Amino acid sequence: MNGSHDGSGTNEERPRARGHRPAHGEPLLDRAFRVLTCFGPETPVLSLTALAARADLPKATTLRIARRLVEHGALERADSGHYTIGLRLLEIATVAPRGHGLRAIALPYLQDLCHATRQHVQLVVREGLEGVLVERLSARDAQRVMYRVGGRLPLHATAPGLVLLAFAPTQVQEDFLAADHPPDEDDLMGTADALRSRLAAIRRDRFAVFSRPQWDVSMTGVSAPILDRRPATIAAISVITPTERSQPAAHIPAVVAVARAITRAMGTESVGDAPAD
Repeated sequence: MNGSHDGSGTNEERPRARGHRPAHGEPLLDRAFRVLTCFGPETPVLSLTALAARADLPKATTLRIARRLVEHGALERADSGHYTIGLRLLEIATVAPRGHGLRAIALPYLQDLCHATRQHVQLVVREGLEGVLVERLSARDAQRVMYRVGGRLPLHATAPGLVLLAFAPTQVQEDFLAADHPPDEDDLMGTADALRSRLAAIRRDRFAVFSRPQWDVSMTGVSAPILDRRPATIAAISVITPTERSQPAAHIPAVVAVARAITRAMGTESVGDAPAD
């Protein structure tokens, strides 16, 4: 793993040896995480051969790591020999305060919002320079969307992402502007000055509205922040609705009210105005 520390007193990136061998001194924990992150929505089940190829590790090394992960419940091995993520990881994840703890407090409010709007309702937190969807409720007849619980969202190309970015520390915003972004999202970002101006407006208004195509339908998100006392964003909630079949702006009062209610329920009611630009 790039930038890993092997105890030799340097964090310099080490080149990978030829023949898919792990870099010399790469910690076992790093390799184990490489194995775990091979699984995803499109690859929930993997053979040992596929797992080794995706992790870029020798097959023998992958087998040793997989066996240890199975012993600890982080992976499960089917009779066919294929591997899947184990329930032990879910058990551990449920104690994450920004995941399950936040979700437990917010869920009754999200359910009310979903029932009132009959659309998708999302709860999103920031992890680095991306958003992570920790809960999504969907009405039965809501338009299909691409985002899944546990999935990552671009900060500049979704309504909750913009909210999270708007209330993030200034250094995070500058790091985001300096980072490389997927080519298909460049057009959604605009210029750095335009994005800064948009973030300032979100901090002032306490909500964001953003539209983008998903498959063959334009979807609009309306999002508001759950803030602490700085104020900084703990999370963002949003309603996702088809742009042409509804009036997304009509959801702004409800979304803002629910975000404030969750803030109060968490005992972190926002105070004062947003920081000066």
